[in-house]
Amino acid sequence: MDHLISETVFFKSMYQIKMLKQLKPFFSYSRLLMVLGVSSLLLTSTRGFAQSSTSHSPYSQFGLGQIREDLLPQTRAMGGISTGVRYVGGLPTLNIANPASYAALSRTILDAGLYGNITQLEKNSAKDHTADFAFSHITIAIPFGKAGGVSFGLMPFSDVGYNASVIRQFENTPYKSSLVGEGGVNKAYLGYGVSPIKGFSIGANVGFLFGNLYDKAMIEFPQAAGFYNTVQTSTREIRGASIDYGAQYFKALGNRLNFTIGYSGSLDNAIRNKTTSMVTLTQTNPNMSDGEQVAIDTTAFNLVSNRDVNLPLRHNVGFTVSKGVNWMVGADFKYADWSKFQTREGEEKLGKNIGVAIGGQFKPDATSLKYLNVVDYRLGFRYNKSHITVDKQRLTDMAVTVGMGFPLSETNFGRTFSSINVSAEFGQHGTMKNNLIRERYINFNIGFTINDAWFIRRSYD
Repeated sequence: MDHLISETVFFKSMYQIKMLKQLKPFFSYSRLLMVLGVSSLLLTSTRGFAQSSTSHSPYSQFGLGQIREDLLPQTRAMGGISTGVRYVGGLPTLNIANPASYAALSRTILDAGLYGNITQLEKNSAKDHTADFAFSHITIAIPFGKAGGVSFGLMPFSDVGYNASVIRQFENTPYKSSLVGEGGVNKAYLGYGVSPIKGFSIGANVGFLFGNLYDKAMIEFPQAAGFYNTVQTSTREIRGASIDYGAQYFKALGNRLNFTIGYSGSLDNAIRNKTTSMVTLTQTNPNMSDGEQVAIDTTAFNLVSNRDVNLPLRHNVGFTVSKGVNWMVGADFKYADWSKFQTREGEEKLGKNIGVAIGGQFKPDATSLKYLNVVDYRLGFRYNKSHITVDKQRLTDMAVTVGMGFPLSETNFGRTFSSINVSAEFGQHGTMKNNLIRERYINFNIGFTINDAWFIRRSYD
């Protein structure tokens, strides 16, 4: 990835270095899950202003980084199917990816969770392993009966996280030239769905995207060389609104069979991208074993651009077939056009992302007294032909997904019931062809869900 450092930046850093050479258990389930939800919200507040990232993909340098999608663990475990998902396990579910599903809500739902990953990066014979975890989402959905339902929440939209370096020589002195990407974009949303006619519903989410993405070009000399180091940080401040919409048609087929077909999409919404560049001189902190850099002086700060960039135009079509609480299967077909996204100067243009997802779940016996028989078991597969092309090689991303939904004891005379949903994605992104990097990853998601019957008038005190 050395080609990402322009010759201008490199020789400018060398000139600065040469000039400076002279300078030498008492909670109920519901309360427990509520506390976990609030804790997740606090975690994301920290994450939103931090420069760290949960992505470790070298390909996150393109576009807005690694897109996370509006999926909860329930649907991630089924390959990411979502467009035609309205009910899970025979009950209305919170499905942010298609806001038309809010019209089917019958209980207030709180869902909060965490995300983790293990990634192996491989190029030729070299390998590297990384691991991380972070907040994944906190969402709330509230039913309004015949007037539909609303949902709002906060979740990651994208992450940038890459690190590449090479050893070079300057006047017989070795130095390390590095490229580091960090940061992320968050999404706060408010959505509404309603059913204007029986069996048919429509809905929309209005989201606000905010966050900073950092691209750093670094020159580091050995501590004994007596040189200052140079860091050029390009900061992309992302702000703007997005609108997602969807529709669903639900039909009971008899014999407890149900069929749902859905559509979801978004326009190529324009958001603001303010880019600044700062060049900083640093020294290695001798008291820190990890080589921490201490800023000495800022030699330049410039506004590079302040313009609108276009999010992708998206179209998704999907369906599900289910039988009561026993089982559900479905498929999604996804399309996203990134060709209008305004990339950095000199980068290869982004293209179209085309994908398919299939998956489902089953419950062995909802009436059984054996706990493992009332657990939801989920399985799926997804394949994406990515919008990223590197050195004329179109990248692909594929994964096998698994998951389980663990019900917890009902409380409040059956009005409140909760569950823990876990999912894992075993996938591969990229290729080792044309001297590129292949990622093999395991993504973990865990969600805590509370279903509660709010706003019901008591019949007696």
